[in-house]
Amino acid sequence: MRIFDPHIHMTSRTTDDYQAMYDAGVRALVEPSFWLGQPRTSPASFFDYFDALLGWEPFRASQYGIAHHCTLALNPKEANDPRCAPVLDALPRYLVKDSVVAVGEIGYDSMTPAEDHALAAQLQLAADHGLPALVHTPHRDKLAGLHRTIDVIRESRLPPEHVLLDHLNETTVKAATDSGCWAGFSIYPDTKMDEDRMVTILQNHGTEKVLINSAADWGKSDPLKTRKVADAMLKAGFTEDDVDQVLWRNPVAFYGQSGRLQLDVPAPDAVHEGNSILRGGE
Repeated sequence: MRIFDPHIHMTSRTTDDYQAMYDAGVRALVEPSFWLGQPRTSPASFFDYFDALLGWEPFRASQYGIAHHCTLALNPKEANDPRCAPVLDALPRYLVKDSVVAVGEIGYDSMTPAEDHALAAQLQLAADHGLPALVHTPHRDKLAGLHRTIDVIRESRLPPEHVLLDHLNETTVKAATDSGCWAGFSIYPDTKMDEDRMVTILQNHGTEKVLINSAADWGKSDPLKTRKVADAMLKAGFTEDDVDQVLWRNPVAFYGQSGRLQLDVPAPDAVHEGNSILRGGE
């Protein structure tokens, strides 16, 4: 089984998680830039973070046989902080990097005018750079936030098939799929979605243009939730091809629109052996 986790925050995870993910079948992932849990006090903090997502984290993932890509953006929560506004002007120099496969996470948190501006500006940046967009739907007033998000997308130059609406649930899936955008679901231990609810949604809405992620971060989360959904799908009667479509081919198709996916990474044994040789066979 091959798995592509299209939304996971590996900066918050350990190398043990990388090993467990590889053992579970994860061979590729996308790490979106996001809120770190406390306010950043200057744009420079973003730039150090972006550099880590472009350099250190892909190297760390490669040691465990996993292809790492990222999405970069000013996230919705911090769009409301005037100290972070210069990030929007600096993003173009980061969006040209080879491992950046989308603009994201963008979208709404509290649905403020500042978030309106940041969302519209970053959808424009995605269109300008020929990149898809990963859009965070708000945790509160989710359906209202989704409708507002879709309205802004329709006013932008970015086609809906280049947009992934993430963190969906039973109340938002129909509006999201009707919009022509891709539908993303985050599987969590206690919040958002779980495996059984996800299987029911797949049974009712099909497997086309659906992405499933663990969105694992510094909170209570599980980087193996993608594999657990795959197992639940098989148990519910879905075929191995259905699983491959949802857990591999769909994320490859969505992020492949960037033209930047590089999915060939040596197996961990080969990587570790090579590192041993470089260290003089220690």
